[in-house]
Amino acid sequence: MLELKNISFGVTEDNAEKEIIRDISLTIPDRKMVVITGPNGGGKSTLARLIAGIEKPSSGRIFMDGEDITDMSVTDRAKKGIGYAFQQPVKFKGIQVFDLIRLASGKKIGVGDACTYLSAVGLCARDYINREVNSSLSGGELKRIEIATVLAKASSISVFDEPEAGIDLWSFQNLIEVFEGMRKTIKDSSILIISHQERILNIADEIVVIKAGRLAAQGTKEEVMPLLTGTDSAVPECKMGAVQREGE
Repeated sequence: MLELKNISFGVTEDNAEKEIIRDISLTIPDRKMVVITGPNGGGKSTLARLIAGIEKPSSGRIFMDGEDITDMSVTDRAKKGIGYAFQQPVKFKGIQVFDLIRLASGKKIGVGDACTYLSAVGLCARDYINREVNSSLSGGELKRIEIATVLAKASSISVFDEPEAGIDLWSFQNLIEVFEGMRKTIKDSSILIISHQERILNIADEIVVIKAGRLAAQGTKEEVMPLLTGTDSAVPECKMGAVQREGE
């Protein structure tokens, strides 16, 4: 279980402090798929980077299974079981796809195992297993390869920052199937996804809404979706008009 307690984060711009995350307390339970959504610029990706350890909070603490990991590095958090997929995947010149997946898994795996992970994200393993992870690959290909590395790692908590960015509609359908498959096969894993896409929101166990750096709403899909789509007038401040449907 991941717990964020009173997390705030700010940066200095033009000699002034700009607060991006404001006193957020949040629990990501075990064996759940949680989707964080909200307006652009609201702090969602920053929150994901704080969880991964890429950024450090200005105040507050982060706990994983009761252990304070606030001051741990990205590497140490990965060893503890936090996997992270960037919104814009990183290129690794000189490293082949097979080597990247093998390194991500943290164990000795064969080409057949790596091919299984590539197939899970809709890539023909024969065409990609020996490719170099560089600019010869499209953004969508890099995205799917990165997701394959997260699958190989089988983290306790896997964080995906807008995984649908840069992929086509066919790949998006495949992506939904990947997440549903992860939920079924990795029994002790939690999945945290940053997304605007309605179809991803619809497979969530819980939805968290971040707006202007604050926690605006949290609950089940049935509780939160009406607030996002504007069909519940009880909490107008949560409406955001940012839910995207397939193809948008």
